Amino acid sequence: MIVLISRRLRRPLAVVMALIVLVLGLLLTVSQWLPRLAGFWLPADTRIELEKGIGFHQHQLVLQQIRYLADDCAIATVSNARLGWKQGRWQLQADKLTLNSLCWQNLSSSPDDQAPRTLQQWQALLPGADIHLATIEVLPWQQYAGQLDMQLDAQQQVVHFRGENLQLEASLTGQQLHISHLQVQDSHLPQPVTLEGNVELPPLADGAPISGAVNASLSLSDWPQPLNLALQWQQQQGTLQVTTPSQTAPLLHLPWHLDQQQIVIENGQYQWPLSSQPLSGFLTLRLDNWRAGLDATTITGRLNVLTQGRGGKGNAVLNIGPGKLSLTDSQLPLQLTGESKLSELQLYATLHGVLSGAVMDPQLAFQPGSLLRLRGRVLDSFDVQEARWPLAGVRLSSQGINGRLQAIVRANNPLAGPLALHLDGGASNFWPDSGEWRWRYWGSGELRPVNARWQVQGNGGWQQTLIHFDQMEARFNQFKYGIAQVDRPLLKLTAPVNWQRDPGQPAFSGSFSLSASGTTFDFGGRLPAGAMIFDAKGRDPGAFVWRGAMQAGEIGPLRVHGRWDGSRLRGEAWWPTQSLKVFQPLLNPDLKLQITGGDLQAQVAFSAASDQGFRAGGHWLVKKGSLLLPDSEISGLDFSLPFRLENQRWQLGIKKPVALRIGEYRNQFTAHDIRADLIGFWPWSESHPLSLQDVSMRMLDGEITLAQLRLPQHQAGTVKLNQISMSHLVTALKPKQLAMSGRIDGELPLWLENSQWLVQQGWIANSGPLTLRLDKDMADALTRSNFAAGAALDWLRYMEIHQARTRLDLTRNGDMTLQAQVQGTSRFSNRNQLVNLNYRQQENLFQLWQSLRFGDNVQSRVAQQATLPEQKDTK
Repeated sequence: MIVLISRRLRRPLAVVMALIVLVLGLLLTVSQWLPRLAGFWLPADTRIELEKGIGFHQHQLVLQQIRYLADDCAIATVSNARLGWKQGRWQLQADKLTLNSLCWQNLSSSPDDQAPRTLQQWQALLPGADIHLATIEVLPWQQYAGQLDMQLDAQQQVVHFRGENLQLEASLTGQQLHISHLQVQDSHLPQPVTLEGNVELPPLADGAPISGAVNASLSLSDWPQPLNLALQWQQQQGTLQVTTPSQTAPLLHLPWHLDQQQIVIENGQYQWPLSSQPLSGFLTLRLDNWRAGLDATTITGRLNVLTQGRGGKGNAVLNIGPGKLSLTDSQLPLQLTGESKLSELQLYATLHGVLSGAVMDPQLAFQPGSLLRLRGRVLDSFDVQEARWPLAGVRLSSQGINGRLQAIVRANNPLAGPLALHLDGGASNFWPDSGEWRWRYWGSGELRPVNARWQVQGNGGWQQTLIHFDQMEARFNQFKYGIAQVDRPLLKLTAPVNWQRDPGQPAFSGSFSLSASGTTFDFGGRLPAGAMIFDAKGRDPGAFVWRGAMQAGEIGPLRVHGRWDGSRLRGEAWWPTQSLKVFQPLLNPDLKLQITGGDLQAQVAFSAASDQGFRAGGHWLVKKGSLLLPDSEISGLDFSLPFRLENQRWQLGIKKPVALRIGEYRNQFTAHDIRADLIGFWPWSESHPLSLQDVSMRMLDGEITLAQLRLPQHQAGTVKLNQISMSHLVTALKPKQLAMSGRIDGELPLWLENSQWLVQQGWIANSGPLTLRLDKDMADALTRSNFAAGAALDWLRYMEIHQARTRLDLTRNGDMTLQAQVQGTSRFSNRNQLVNLNYRQQENLFQLWQSLRFGDNVQSRVAQQATLPEQKDTK
């Protein structure tokens, strides 16, 4: 029985086993036969490749990786695809689908004898299916990748897409496409672009839409309000308009129509009504043979830009084509000619170029004759008279700029002055902080704040994030500011300037030398030839610290340091204690003054900026100074000078006045303990006065003082004489025929700002008895030669003065008038007689002081002015 059953089952079992072996063989070799089987339905020269095998999991067919290729270019790549059947619908899932748009050009079209399928026929082929792709991306637009969900059947197709930069909700029912929500985010836009609308598709899937109405909203950083885009069309013509809520007229109006061969935009208009710079113009564009695809489409167009601003109206025209844009090999000529007159600038262009390469990464090459010029105001106070950029041979691409870069700029700054600069160099794949650009530069100009003309030359480059100046030399004819003039300054690099712009490690460094052949001052002094060498170090040219030292002959070193914050230069300088003798060159040689001893030290803080000029403040200190003049000598000189300098005005004395102390001044008159304080401003004004105060000196065994002298002067400064010894005065004057003794007081009202007077109504009076003696030989000689004069002088041979008062007036021209009344007792012929003497003298004091020997003049005046006593009492 068993044998019989076995014989009966032997044939069916063999068939079953054969089927099992066939199925297993097919499954094991699916990666070989399935791509070949699919090839019967795929376009020519395309194929499918299965990698990493095939399997089943939870009732689903699992394909780990599938690639669809055209030639050797992967059009689509699917990772971890899973296909299953559930509740009467196909379920397709995949982890990732990557589409490469650059491979689409390799797809061949359908044979001419094969009629294209209609949209309805394509939809009829769709099974009921749910598709979920965790990630779908289209190269090279990876930034718009996202998750895709689709529900498909023959009646309706629904799409849900969610990505970081792209979102879409749409459905297709027959030929009616409804876009309920489309949102696109771009890094260059402050807000996402949103779109919605309805479109009627053509019966054939490759045709243009029949009609539609689409509305979109767009925001731009440079536009204060959102833009509304409206695209409407019916059959073969339509319009695109861009409007804003506040504008009645559209910003952009493009009427267009199309047929089987052309898409034409004709008499398109646009306006850009920004208050800073309105723009307007017209646009014409024609796309020929557009149905053959992008590579076969011929593009021709014209765009003009109308502007109005500085210099009147401007019109620039951009001619496009005829040429083509291609995914791999574009050839589109461009020509921009005309002028654009903006609010502050005028641009003039004659540019000829060709756009070539892949449309997603094109290259623009400028042809011979390409030139861009500019005029106008670039910065707030920088007027460009002309800037020229020859661009022939320059190539622009996403990799950067390549070719020779030149620039010629002539400009003027009302504060700094005119300048002319030339730049020449070459770029290799250069963009800011990418690639390399090497240059050399030269030029000349003026620097009006310091009354200087300059010339500069040098070279450098920009490599990746590093800007470097390898050589620089700037020569000036002079620096003249305030009371100083620097002769032939030279500024040059002693070490290259390097600016590393990498945000992760920014750095700036360089070394400089500023030298000069000498410095002269308005007061006649001169600073020897010298140089200041300083280093700079910081984050960037707008933020660095600097340190250096200045040496001029034996003067120095003056140590300086500071910082620059992009708009203001700040610094401090220290002058260590140094012998005062080294400053001899700073004195005017005409003074014939020699420094014989003393020390100096100083400390100064300063700042400089375009809005405030140069400011400084500090303290100079001189100790134990001594000076030698041809006929005098100064010793024990102490000088303390706290000061500020702003807007070329000196403030002398801050918390304390300027203090001058002199131990001894030796001349024909010797003075001791000279003291003077000075506080105020130079040059002075009514709102910024200068005051000399607490002046005193011990002289002629008495004291001379000045309490205060204010400039501008509203009242006289009174010089007071206290207990001046006449014997010391006569001894100092060394008259041969005259001797006096006793003491005097006085007050001399001093005017420095008076059109007529230096001293007005000054007085001198005796302080106690005075005695006057005339030389006997001189008196006898006068008596023999002139009896009348001799009779008068007999009263003055010896006189004791009880009361003497003198009025003194001195004009600005030096004319002195001296009127004296003297009462005393004269010893004459062995008798004492009362004498009343009226004395008047007029002489130019400036001429008199040239000799400082006025004893003889006094005695001559006495001889001429002496009168006989009015009353005589004999004792």
